[in-house]
Amino acid sequence: MAAPTKINDQLSVTGQIALAEIAQFKKDGFVTIINQRPDDEEPGQLNHQAAEAEAKKQGLDYRYQPIVTPAISRKDVVEFKNLLGSEGKPILAHCRSGTRCYLMYALTRAVFDGESPMALVAEAAAKGYDIRALPMFLERIEAEK
Repeated sequence: MAAPTKINDQLSVTGQIALAEIAQFKKDGFVTIINQRPDDEEPGQLNHQAAEAEAKKQGLDYRYQPIVTPAISRKDVVEFKNLLGSEGKPILAHCRSGTRCYLMYALTRAVFDGESPMALVAEAAAKGYDIRALPMFLERIEAEK
Protein backbone atom coordinates (compact mmCIF):
# COMPACT_ATOMS: atom_id res chain seq x y z
CA MET A 1 0.00 0.00 0.00
CA ALA A 2 1.15 3.53 -0.71
CA ALA A 3 1.56 5.93 2.20
CA PRO A 4 -1.65 7.70 3.20
CA THR A 5 -2.28 11.09 1.60
CA LYS A 6 -2.62 13.82 4.19
CA ILE A 7 -5.54 16.10 3.34
CA ASN A 8 -5.14 18.16 6.50
CA ASP A 9 -4.01 17.65 10.10
CA GLN A 10 -7.20 15.79 10.92
CA LEU A 11 -7.73 13.54 7.87
CA SER A 12 -5.68 11.34 5.56
CA VAL A 13 -6.96 8.98 2.89
CA THR A 14 -5.56 5.78 1.44
CA GLY A 15 -6.43 2.74 -0.62
CA GLN A 16 -7.30 -0.73 0.63
CA ILE A 17 -5.50 -1.56 3.84
CA ALA A 18 -4.08 -4.90 4.93
CA LEU A 19 -4.47 -6.45 8.36
CA ALA A 20 -0.73 -6.25 9.01
CA GLU A 21 -0.70 -2.47 8.37
CA ILE A 22 -3.14 -1.56 11.13
CA ALA A 23 -0.52 -1.64 13.90
CA GLN A 24 1.62 0.75 11.83
CA PHE A 25 -1.29 3.17 11.51
CA LYS A 26 -1.42 3.31 15.31
CA LYS A 27 2.35 3.93 15.42
CA ASP A 28 1.90 6.66 12.81
CA GLY A 29 -0.43 8.45 15.21
CA PHE A 30 -3.85 7.74 13.74
CA VAL A 31 -6.66 7.49 16.27
CA THR A 32 -9.57 6.42 14.04
CA ILE A 33 -9.97 4.37 10.87
CA ILE A 34 -13.03 4.93 8.68
CA ASN A 35 -13.62 2.19 6.12
CA GLN A 36 -15.74 3.33 3.17
CA ARG A 37 -15.24 0.20 1.10
CA PRO A 38 -18.13 -2.27 1.04
CA ASP A 39 -17.19 -5.82 1.93
CA ASP A 40 -16.78 -8.16 -1.07
CA GLU A 41 -16.27 -5.30 -3.52
CA GLU A 42 -13.32 -7.37 -4.76
CA PRO A 43 -12.44 -10.99 -4.09
CA GLY A 44 -9.95 -11.43 -1.28
CA GLN A 45 -10.16 -7.94 0.21
CA LEU A 46 -9.96 -7.53 3.98
CA ASN A 47 -13.48 -7.54 5.41
CA HIS A 48 -14.59 -4.92 7.88
CA GLN A 49 -15.09 -7.35 10.78
CA ALA A 50 -11.46 -8.52 10.67
CA ALA A 51 -10.19 -4.95 10.23
CA GLU A 52 -12.32 -3.70 13.11
CA ALA A 53 -11.13 -6.49 15.41
CA GLU A 54 -7.48 -5.70 14.66
CA ALA A 55 -8.04 -1.96 14.98
CA LYS A 56 -9.63 -2.40 18.40
CA LYS A 57 -6.78 -4.75 19.42
CA GLN A 58 -4.36 -1.95 18.49
CA GLY A 59 -6.37 0.64 20.43
CA LEU A 60 -7.81 2.39 17.38
CA ASP A 61 -11.40 3.49 16.88
CA TYR A 62 -12.98 1.96 13.78
CA ARG A 63 -16.05 2.99 11.80
CA TYR A 64 -17.56 1.19 8.82
CA GLN A 65 -19.42 3.39 6.34
CA PRO A 66 -19.70 1.39 3.11
CA ILE A 67 -20.08 3.74 0.15
CA VAL A 68 -21.01 2.71 -3.40
CA THR A 69 -19.84 5.68 -5.45
CA PRO A 70 -22.66 5.84 -8.05
CA ALA A 71 -25.22 5.76 -5.22
CA ILE A 72 -23.75 8.46 -2.94
CA SER A 73 -26.61 10.26 -1.22
CA ARG A 74 -27.05 13.30 0.98
CA LYS A 75 -27.48 10.89 3.91
CA ASP A 76 -24.01 9.43 3.19
CA VAL A 77 -22.45 12.90 3.11
CA VAL A 78 -24.17 13.91 6.37
CA GLU A 79 -23.01 10.68 8.03
CA PHE A 80 -19.42 11.22 6.89
CA LYS A 81 -19.48 14.84 8.11
CA ASN A 82 -20.72 13.60 11.48
CA LEU A 83 -17.97 10.97 11.64
CA LEU A 84 -15.34 13.58 10.81
CA GLY A 85 -16.68 15.81 13.56
CA SER A 86 -17.14 13.24 16.29
CA GLU A 87 -14.31 10.73 15.98
CA GLY A 88 -10.84 10.92 17.50
CA LYS A 89 -8.25 12.55 15.29
CA PRO A 90 -6.29 12.17 13.19
CA ILE A 91 -8.50 9.97 11.04
CA LEU A 92 -7.42 7.59 8.30
CA ALA A 93 -10.23 6.99 5.78
CA HIS A 94 -9.80 4.21 3.25
CA CYS A 95 -11.53 2.64 0.27
CA ARG A 96 -10.15 0.84 -2.80
CA SER A 97 -7.88 3.67 -3.95
CA GLY A 98 -8.58 6.61 -1.62
CA THR A 99 -10.52 8.49 -4.29
CA ARG A 100 -13.97 7.69 -2.89
CA CYS A 101 -12.88 8.95 0.55
CA TYR A 102 -11.47 12.13 -0.96
CA LEU A 103 -14.70 12.62 -2.92
CA MET A 104 -16.75 12.22 0.26
CA TYR A 105 -14.55 14.74 2.06
CA ALA A 106 -14.89 17.22 -0.82
CA LEU A 107 -18.67 16.75 -0.80
CA THR A 108 -18.81 17.63 2.91
CA ARG A 109 -16.85 20.82 2.22
CA ALA A 110 -19.00 21.78 -0.77
CA VAL A 111 -22.34 20.97 0.86
CA PHE A 112 -21.72 22.30 4.37
CA ASP A 113 -19.01 24.92 3.91
CA GLY A 114 -20.07 26.24 0.49
CA GLU A 115 -16.63 25.67 -0.98
CA SER A 116 -16.15 25.83 -4.73
CA PRO A 117 -16.40 22.38 -6.33
CA MET A 118 -13.81 23.30 -8.96
CA ALA A 119 -11.36 24.50 -6.31
CA LEU A 120 -11.86 21.20 -4.46
CA VAL A 121 -11.29 19.26 -7.70
CA ALA A 122 -8.04 21.17 -8.26
CA GLU A 123 -6.93 20.61 -4.66
CA ALA A 124 -7.55 16.88 -5.00
CA ALA A 125 -5.76 16.72 -8.36
CA ALA A 126 -2.70 18.35 -6.81
CA LYS A 127 -2.63 15.45 -4.35
CA GLY A 128 -3.11 12.81 -7.06
CA TYR A 129 -6.87 12.24 -6.86
CA ASP A 130 -9.29 12.61 -9.76
CA ILE A 131 -12.63 13.79 -8.41
CA ARG A 132 -13.82 15.61 -11.55
CA ALA A 133 -17.26 14.07 -10.97
CA LEU A 134 -17.69 16.20 -7.82
CA PRO A 135 -19.92 18.86 -9.47
CA MET A 136 -22.27 16.14 -10.79
CA PHE A 137 -22.53 14.51 -7.35
CA LEU A 138 -23.03 17.89 -5.69
CA GLU A 139 -25.85 18.79 -8.07
CA ARG A 140 -27.60 15.49 -7.37
CA ILE A 141 -27.16 15.82 -3.59
CA GLU A 142 -28.39 19.41 -3.59
CA ALA A 143 -31.52 18.22 -5.45
CA GLU A 144 -32.25 15.79 -2.58
CA LYS A 145 -33.06 18.62 -0.14
